[in-house]
Amino acid sequence: MLTRKQLELLQFIQARMQESGVPPSFDEMKDALDLKSKSGIHRLITALEERGFLRRLPNRARALEILRMPEAPAGRAPAAPAEARGFTPTVVQGGLSGRAPAPKAPLLQAQDGEGRPVIVPVMGRIAAGTPISAIESQSHTIAMSPDFLAGGEHYALEVRGDSMIEAGILDGDLVVIHKQETANNGDIIVALIDDEEATLKRLRRRGSSIALEAANPAYETRVLGPDRVRIQGKLVSLVRRY
Repeated sequence: MLTRKQLELLQFIQARMQESGVPPSFDEMKDALDLKSKSGIHRLITALEERGFLRRLPNRARALEILRMPEAPAGRAPAAPAEARGFTPTVVQGGLSGRAPAPKAPLLQAQDGEGRPVIVPVMGRIAAGTPISAIESQSHTIAMSPDFLAGGEHYALEVRGDSMIEAGILDGDLVVIHKQETANNGDIIVALIDDEEATLKRLRRRGSSIALEAANPAYETRVLGPDRVRIQGKLVSLVRRY
């Protein structure tokens, strides 16, 4: 599954090639997608290459070849982007190459007082380090006691990176996230940056700006405008295997 930005870029490249026979330049792609820099286009193109939608031809400037477009099920219109369908965690995919994707489970609500395990979908990996291109993928599910969940909907992510080690979050941990679009100052959140990068960081508000703060002095705090950051949930629990 592609993110909204990945799909928009693929459709823009296809339209330009049908119109003129020549792929757009990186500046044209950046402007069309309203991105701040060409580095975002590089990440999107790399993600499309990895997923088999696009190929860069070597030793040729602006040489892109579309290998395929996303297919809609027979008799149905193409699916709307995840954001238009309602909440779907947009995160980094888990290591699933070579395996068929697991059936998707809905985000489930904790049942207070019943004591029965709650099945929580693990929606791939999240960067606790440098943010990386975001896609959606459910890899498997875990069963958790309602005692470790808040009321409402939850999902889990596998942590990759060491930027939150001083908050007790290590590479390889599973973090359980309560789905919400707002958070308090100091909460550890899943932040979606520019609709294309997902990261796990502590939220700090600095006037009208949002600071995404690491819990490791090796990483700088990233300060962004509020229009560039969307909160996709707050950390409520952590699962670690030894």
